[in-house]
Amino acid sequence: MQDVEGRVAFVTGGCSGIGLGIALAFARAGMQVVATSRRRPHLEESAARFAADGLDVHVMQLDVTDPDAVERAAAHTERRYGRVHVLVNNAGIGIIGPVAQAKLADWDWIIDVNIKGVVHGLQGFLPRIRAHGEGGHIVNTASMGGLLPVSAGLYCLTKAGIIALSETLHIELAPENIGVSAYIPGPVHSNIGSGAAGRPERYADSGYPPPRPPDPSRPPPRLPYMSYEEAGERVLQGVRRNDLFILTHPEFRDGVRERAEALLNAFPAEPLNEERAAAITFLTSHPVYRSYAAKEPPGPPVPLRQPT
Repeated sequence: MQDVEGRVAFVTGGCSGIGLGIALAFARAGMQVVATSRRRPHLEESAARFAADGLDVHVMQLDVTDPDAVERAAAHTERRYGRVHVLVNNAGIGIIGPVAQAKLADWDWIIDVNIKGVVHGLQGFLPRIRAHGEGGHIVNTASMGGLLPVSAGLYCLTKAGIIALSETLHIELAPENIGVSAYIPGPVHSNIGSGAAGRPERYADSGYPPPRPPDPSRPPPRLPYMSYEEAGERVLQGVRRNDLFILTHPEFRDGVRERAEALLNAFPAEPLNEERAAAITFLTSHPVYRSYAAKEPPGPPVPLRQPT
């Protein structure tokens, strides 16, 4: 989707952090954007930001764990703009801590948001994207934790699942000119940690201590993470390139290579069973991987507007 101007995009979790960066990048490129958030303060802050910048962004309160609410949001977007071309399933939460410490409510919350929230987005928007026949794109926000699950097992479980889902969808929807990308960012200045502070009551029985409230007298250290605006620009670049994987941080390349080598070294050192191999070719590879293995990697995105 090289020409994105005038296209309509729906971004869940689009009013803070990475989602805000995506909404800004899309709107600056001339797209019409709907950005959602579960939390009212984020809606108000982002609405003021979009208006001040003169950007065509409509904000909407939405809890992605509610499938009926997502369906209503999809219908509202279609009525308002006529059609939808791009869906970004970005809303997510992070739960940090040992797997053995988690209670069922922890599992339920992170799966309901990070996995079922994506499912609800697909159920509400994919039929509408397919119906107009103009093609489109779906971006599912995962994490480097889905490729290097070295901590935060509950979170990494959900993000690894989203990567696998995106790969399958990419293959399935390519004949309809609908691209699908797994967005796999590394550390970005975002509000994902604050999501735990707004934990809904139905998930209250947690095995983890509540997050400490911020201390206004001690501002958090400014870590050398990627800005949310650059993170959003990389998503726009990936949509235009129709990338299967949108990665952001080359600092993770060696670690991903080591993990891939560990996987390859775990295969038995024995000859192939040729009869079995011939029977399961539909499972052992796919041309999409060869095509992207031969594709030139992206360079740095060109900022559409320098941050003020």
